[in-house]
Amino acid sequence: MSTTEKSAFSQRFRGYFPVVIDIETAGFNAQTDAMLEIAASILEMDEDGYLKISHTLHFNVEPFEGANLEQAALDFTGIDPTNPLRGAVPEREAITEIYKAVRKGLKDTGCHRAIMVAHNAAFDHGFLSAASSREKIKRNPFHPFATFDTTTLAGLAVGQTVLAKACLAAGIPFDHKQAHSAKYDTEQTAELFCYIVNKWKDMGGWPLAVPEEEAEVVSDSSTVADTE
Repeated sequence: MSTTEKSAFSQRFRGYFPVVIDIETAGFNAQTDAMLEIAASILEMDEDGYLKISHTLHFNVEPFEGANLEQAALDFTGIDPTNPLRGAVPEREAITEIYKAVRKGLKDTGCHRAIMVAHNAAFDHGFLSAASSREKIKRNPFHPFATFDTTTLAGLAVGQTVLAKACLAAGIPFDHKQAHSAKYDTEQTAELFCYIVNKWKDMGGWPLAVPEEEAEVVSDSSTVADTE
């Protein structure tokens, strides 16, 4: 990737590097319930300034010691945490490998911090943050609270908030039989995010008509929240 392309990517989201995440869990409580699957789609920008998926990492995850497993959640996802054929790894290993790929993306694009993209992002962000804290992983490359939520973006762009319906409205095929697999849901969410960002570009919304340095007004208070 050339210097020009790196600059284009880093300028698109004000130095933030969007990474699409989906986590399948054994419940809704990030502090007590197990993470069972996690996937991350790393994005890239082509020479014309369009986003696309570069590659996806996926891990089946072993429940952490003492983790709660809600049967209703297991029935919903169809995941059997005790199945040895899952090839599950400790959550620390899964998160470390994803963070390694994210940091490489930051270096390749010239971005200064990753930002999570997810469908109902508060849920996935909460589980990833809780797992990182539990495993005492100090170098979390993601913004501590800001996210790009495709639920909101899709509601604006295509008038749908359910992932399957939003994908179909955007012309992205969606196989319900593969849904609730972290890898599949991550890649469908990534396709949806790229569609929305690229559609906005096609409509003339990016690059800005007014140079960014003239349009951006940053208050003293806003710099505090965005510090690394």
